[in-house]
Amino acid sequence: MSMITYFPAIAEIFLALIAIILVLVAAFGGDEGRVSQIMRRLGLVTLVATGILVLSYGRESSLAFGGLFLTTPFAVFMKMIVLVGAGIVLLLAKPSLKADNINKPEFTMLVLMSVLGMMVLISSNDLMVLYMGIELQSLPLYVIAAMQRDSLRSSEAGLKYFLLGALSSGLLLYGISLIYGFTGATNYAEISQSLSGSVSSGAVIGIIFVISGMAFKISAAPFHMWTPDVYEGSPTIVTAFFAIVPKVAAMALFLRITYGMLAPVPGVWQQVVAVIAVLSMVVGALAAIMQTDLKRLMAYSSIAHMGYALVGLSAATTGAVSAVMIYMLIYVISSIGVFAIILNLTREGEAVHRISDLKGYSRSHPLHAACLLVFMFSMAGIPPLGGFFGKWFTFMAAVNAGLIPLAVIGVLSSVVGAFYYIRIVKVMYIDEVDIVLDPSARRANTIIMGLSALILALFVFGLSPLREAVIATVPHIILIAG
Repeated sequence: MSMITYFPAIAEIFLALIAIILVLVAAFGGDEGRVSQIMRRLGLVTLVATGILVLSYGRESSLAFGGLFLTTPFAVFMKMIVLVGAGIVLLLAKPSLKADNINKPEFTMLVLMSVLGMMVLISSNDLMVLYMGIELQSLPLYVIAAMQRDSLRSSEAGLKYFLLGALSSGLLLYGISLIYGFTGATNYAEISQSLSGSVSSGAVIGIIFVISGMAFKISAAPFHMWTPDVYEGSPTIVTAFFAIVPKVAAMALFLRITYGMLAPVPGVWQQVVAVIAVLSMVVGALAAIMQTDLKRLMAYSSIAHMGYALVGLSAATTGAVSAVMIYMLIYVISSIGVFAIILNLTREGEAVHRISDLKGYSRSHPLHAACLLVFMFSMAGIPPLGGFFGKWFTFMAAVNAGLIPLAVIGVLSSVVGAFYYIRIVKVMYIDEVDIVLDPSARRANTIIMGLSALILALFVFGLSPLREAVIATVPHIILIAG
């Protein structure tokens, strides 16, 4: 096998080599605080270099490792969202790591390892590579969730995430084994070819188990149980990573499996995905109303947003793919902005996360409050902000596919969801100040927050070129190679 076979995966190979080198730096580097700072900088440089390699070798669809690994423009788009999201988390990490007493070099190394797993997941062209990518992504996440060892809630979050993650891996692996047993293949193209004829009931059960395993990874209902507790118990910077990055990789996998491998049998998966979408929207919207903690609110908000994305996905049309991709991009930008603010919420040096802590926030922190208002209105789907267009495209995809009841449930859930987003705006702008929060001292947080709000506010002006760029990648998601 010539070296050129490996070039489509050169970015992943580079990231893996650097991550291994960083293991040695973490082991023999000496003082933890100093090495942690060096590792974060090296991690940022590594992510930038990886992004350049992804862009350089992903313009054309190509295979590596004997057809197990597939690079396409669609994969490049989703990988770049993952890399940018992970890079921003590392930029925001410094004060949070110190405040939570987890300023250790292992954090950067585990983030890079998890990002590597996500990139493998997005480019997987075989069920075995899919499973390897999911485990490589998940194992570092279990560790960083429990990284605050002196916190009982952090340990509980890590243990709960690990146990429920193991359950989802079992579901996924059982589904994979059934699909292999009834189709005789693990390669996406060969499975698709096998499903083009008659579909056995065993294969249908396998498909349902695989979809259930993937639904856990995007925290869609009814596989969302871990999300609120893990979001609340984990260190805030870890929660930000959970909210921003892994869901993009899991949704990319969802698109590739349903629109690629399972394209011949849309009737099998479409109904399952539609049910999960409805449950996610309803559970996310109703449960979030009762939340008083910002991190738990963001957990239920993410469940609802995955439901909206699945509405577009369940349309089973090529036009729906671009809608889901744009929706995920807007979701990531909104989450980055919100967590840049949450990481800044401190009182006398101690982190605060309760919604009531935002009373009078507009008077003590007018710029931050204005940006948070943009994020809340965007998540609620109020025009002309970015979130409105994300929901519009996904609901229209459902309507065009004849799934009008699904779109109606989505609109009603959005109306319910608007209540808790607008409640935060009311607390910031109308309620009287109880105790003033500390002034923001992090320039990086302010810049990232401001840029995110600006992108969402001016999203309409970049919508056309973005849609054209996204639509150009859509034929490549349909492509499955063997």
